[in-house]
Amino acid sequence: VQVVESGGASVQTGEALRLSCTVSGIDFTELHMGWFRQAPGKEREAVSCLSRKGVTEYYSDSVKGRFTVSRDDAKNTLYLQMNSLKSDDTAMYSCAAVPRGNWGRACAVNEFPYWGQGTQVTVSS
Repeated sequence: VQVVESGGASVQTGEALRLSCTVSGIDFTELHMGWFRQAPGKEREAVSCLSRKGVTEYYSDSVKGRFTVSRDDAKNTLYLQMNSLKSDDTAMYSCAAVPRGNWGRACAVNEFPYWGQGTQVTVSS
């Protein structure tokens, strides 16, 4: 299973970015997906999760109302639209996947076995 993120960049406060995550080597439609981030000196935290078929969404309080997660099963791709970016959003963003049947329905790091290398998002004022 390969998980590859893209779309990270350095932007100004208030700007927008869209991250993409492409998965190969496994049936994407059988996967629940998540976005996580880790800032320097901090633990990795959940940003957003999206179940198979997009039935269930989760957002952390810090991004709710600003970020939108979506998936395109035809392209094996998960997206994270990030609007109104703040300096606190600066982090390495990673995409993760867990097959159907293996997910305990929590948007948590230890629920996801497949991870990408991450893409850096830097927000400056």
